[in-house]
Amino acid sequence: MKKILFTVAVATLLAAGAGCRASKAKTGGSQPVADTPVVYMTEEITPESIVRMYELLGREAHGKVAIKLSMGEPGGDNYLKPELVGDFVRLVDGTFIDANTAYGGRRATTEDHLQAAREHGFLNLAPVDILDSEGETDLPVTGGTHITRDIVGRNFLDYDFTVILSHFKGHAMGGFGGAVKNMSIGIASANGKRLIHSGGASTENWGNPTQEQFLETMAEAAKAIADHCGEDIIYISVMNNLSVDCDCDSNPADPEMGDIGVLASLDPVALDKACVDLVYASEDHGKIHLVERMESRNGIHTLVHAEKIGLGSQDYTLVVID
Repeated sequence: MKKILFTVAVATLLAAGAGCRASKAKTGGSQPVADTPVVYMTEEITPESIVRMYELLGREAHGKVAIKLSMGEPGGDNYLKPELVGDFVRLVDGTFIDANTAYGGRRATTEDHLQAAREHGFLNLAPVDILDSEGETDLPVTGGTHITRDIVGRNFLDYDFTVILSHFKGHAMGGFGGAVKNMSIGIASANGKRLIHSGGASTENWGNPTQEQFLETMAEAAKAIADHCGEDIIYISVMNNLSVDCDCDSNPADPEMGDIGVLASLDPVALDKACVDLVYASEDHGKIHLVERMESRNGIHTLVHAEKIGLGSQDYTLVVID
């Protein structure tokens, strides 16, 4: 895969007036340069770079650690691979978590979901917990417009610390999938997924919401997770295999642009916005496909609403790690 020219990408991002300031940082980290959330970034996509991003955040995982990562719908091959995330997972002694799907496929039941995780190599690395395998529970949503509760897998309450480890890429419904999608739809039970997709109207079907209602409900469900975790949560996103399709797709489109890097933040909105900005800043012509997917679904509205309800900030400081 090609990579964007990193220094040019940051300069272009700034010139375009994106919601960030950028600074170069020496190995080992840096201090924030503005009163905005910090997003750390490296163009190196390796097991070591994921560990490095975690360490820069300065928020140590503790107790029973949940790592929310999509282990991929069988048939697709763009998901984050166990060999890429393995060093980090072992470092924090984490458990992979996910919840069953609401659209069929081979992750709609706990048995099938665990088999998919086994086939993709995740069970060889760490335990896998399908959160709604023993039922579901509600988390309150504060400040929302469409929902007052987020329905999640009951087992989520067993964890002391959560890592939202996301594969940033396109998404057929949301435009893009990053930290906000991973923590909202990803942790929601099947009933919770239907509630989000229906814009808060139903746990029985996906209903017929407007696109904006769906995106706003997704942001509101993410806020329930963030509020529940408090400071016991961090966000890491890997920008590789940048398909226009999600890892939940069993037959995703091949990536048509090059890899970008690994990013991390304590703010999920800032992290997703930085990923979006870096796609726009890329000099790779292939970005036009991902940009079209994001714009045709009005994906940025998720972050507009997320900021409005207090989930995070679209303004950020991008700290580039050499």
